[in-house]
Amino acid sequence: MPVKSSSLNISDDAAGDASAPGADVSAEAGALRADVSAEAGALRAEIRRHEHLYYVLDQPEIGDAEYDALMRRLQAIETRHPELRTPDSPTVRVGGQPREGFRKVPHSANMLSLDNALDEEELRAFDARVKDLLGGTTYRYIAELKMDGLSMAARYRPDAAGSGAHFDIAVTRGDGSIGEDVTENARTIRSLPLRIDRSELFAGPFEVRGEVVMNRKAFDRLNMEREEQDLTRFANPRNAAAGSLRLLEPSITASRRLDYYTYFLFDETGRPLFGSHWESLEWLARHGFKVNPKRRICADVEEALAFCREFEAERETLPYEIDGVVLKIDSIAQQLELGFTAKAPRWAIAFKYAARQVETEVIDIEVSVGRTGALTPTAVLAPKVVSGVTVSRATLHNEDEIARLGLEIGDTVIVERSGDVIPKVVRVKMQGSHRKPFHMPKQCPVCAGRVVREEGESASRCINPNCPARLKESIGHFASRGVMNIDGLGEVLIDQLVDSGLVKNVADLYEISAADLEKLERMGPKSAANVIHNIDRSRFLPMPRVLSALGIRFVGERTAELLADHFGTMDKIALATTEELQGAEEVGPRVAESIYFFFREPQNQQLLERLRRAGLSFEYTVREKKGGLLSGLTFVITGTLPGMTREEAKILIEAAGGKVTGSVTRKTNFLLAGEDAGSKLDKAKSLNVSVIGVTELEEMIARPK
Repeated sequence: MPVKSSSLNISDDAAGDASAPGADVSAEAGALRADVSAEAGALRAEIRRHEHLYYVLDQPEIGDAEYDALMRRLQAIETRHPELRTPDSPTVRVGGQPREGFRKVPHSANMLSLDNALDEEELRAFDARVKDLLGGTTYRYIAELKMDGLSMAARYRPDAAGSGAHFDIAVTRGDGSIGEDVTENARTIRSLPLRIDRSELFAGPFEVRGEVVMNRKAFDRLNMEREEQDLTRFANPRNAAAGSLRLLEPSITASRRLDYYTYFLFDETGRPLFGSHWESLEWLARHGFKVNPKRRICADVEEALAFCREFEAERETLPYEIDGVVLKIDSIAQQLELGFTAKAPRWAIAFKYAARQVETEVIDIEVSVGRTGALTPTAVLAPKVVSGVTVSRATLHNEDEIARLGLEIGDTVIVERSGDVIPKVVRVKMQGSHRKPFHMPKQCPVCAGRVVREEGESASRCINPNCPARLKESIGHFASRGVMNIDGLGEVLIDQLVDSGLVKNVADLYEISAADLEKLERMGPKSAANVIHNIDRSRFLPMPRVLSALGIRFVGERTAELLADHFGTMDKIALATTEELQGAEEVGPRVAESIYFFFREPQNQQLLERLRRAGLSFEYTVREKKGGLLSGLTFVITGTLPGMTREEAKILIEAAGGKVTGSVTRKTNFLLAGEDAGSKLDKAKSLNVSVIGVTELEEMIARPK
């Protein structure tokens, strides 16, 4: 039963009434605060109980209105008495402030992927290997549904008082060894317990691993909302769950119904805490975690296969997406005996369900434009139901894929939904009697700009940077640190500027005012003024930065500097032929062609004029070519350098006559390497390129002629 709100309804003024005698007031205030503290604790416990009933067990006892009343009462108490708010309070689930990005966090133990069995024979072959490795010892499997979501580790730490444990940090799978800290977003998942009571609790920290998923109803509701807002639909629940968990605004994550299904339990070193996997699952279920009840102990591989067949038949009736079954050896001792390969455990395997296919007709082929300007053809299909889902569109990727399939409009094709991703055309089954070939448009279907397909490229692209389909990406590149360096102009603000219509191309940035920005969400006067200041400051950056900011394919910082050095002005670059452009150092035919077409696009010419009027630099003082101690030598810089940034090292090298490039080749003379040098260091060693540090570089520059 819900807890009843206190009739005291204490206000801060009442608790501090100065008209009462001092000692009595102090005692009364203390008693009242004790009552409020007790009520807050009772409310938190009651809300947690109802969250567990609703979000984990699907057995609600009260309606939304009663639940909301409990939450509002707790929020009111914590607002009046912030000292009573606890880190594990249910009120923290509503979502915090936007963040700039996700920090990287190493896993306590690697999150390995699983090997796959694609049919029953492959699963029996896996079982035969297990039997051989265990030398005939009896073993059993635990069968669990393979939920289609995003893997996440949640770590818990014991309370200082020893009364329980609290949720501490959540980390995505990442590359298996290092993931991203998504703690604030994970707090908003109501099936993730924020606190565990002491009962049967371990003495030290522990970690729970599981899958963040979005159920079918929540997915359909989210896509309906996105359609109403003229936003792109999510392709499938897995993408929706992953995208929601990695949003930079926890409040938006909180508005989406995510679930966390757990399937592993470790101590802080990655060691299992029980002797069997089934015991771990049972412990998790007893302590408030959501564990899929559709799991089974299987005495042998035939029982495991029966489980796989049973849920393949029930697959479409489940409230969430699955793409198979995971089988694990139950005994932890046997798991340790079986061990691991380089990529996966030998004691577990994923039995993947076959892709679902249907035969239908291609009615038309439409083209969409992505954020990079790439044009993607999509087959419009005669609607057909595939495993309970109506399919009416399928991706065709690019022109080469259409040619490979031999596909024309009017053909009958086989369409596949594999792992519940966007359907794709597998093959042409029968040519249509009135088939019609598809041709990629020469003009962008969104902005009517020129469409270009570079030699050797599979995709055709719209080269208009102001195309609405690619505008946000263009602005993000323009404002980035190594380009126009407009600090404060991040993804969230860019979305608002474009969605509100304030910015229709990058030149509009120089015409917005602080007053315009203050009308946007979470933009106060100070933040707005800072952004405008940084926009104004970017007007004075040198011409190579402006050239790099235009987003011309293949023209990054290095190429922009070489072009500026060679031509001196933006106008000369814009008027140059492809042959003249190739006269600049390191500019080959593909790069020259990309630059040439960019400057001949009318929309780009208009953009340049607006940027010129905004006061950006269109001229460059060509550096005098001098000899130096490093003249004729080519350097590559990698890693974290002691005592200087890579940009400072580059300036130092170029001032001494050296050249800095981005990749290690046989023509590289030296690799300047710091900590975490990575693949470039390996490449340099394989090519016998000399590797030096900052000290050696300084010695080379200081050496007398």
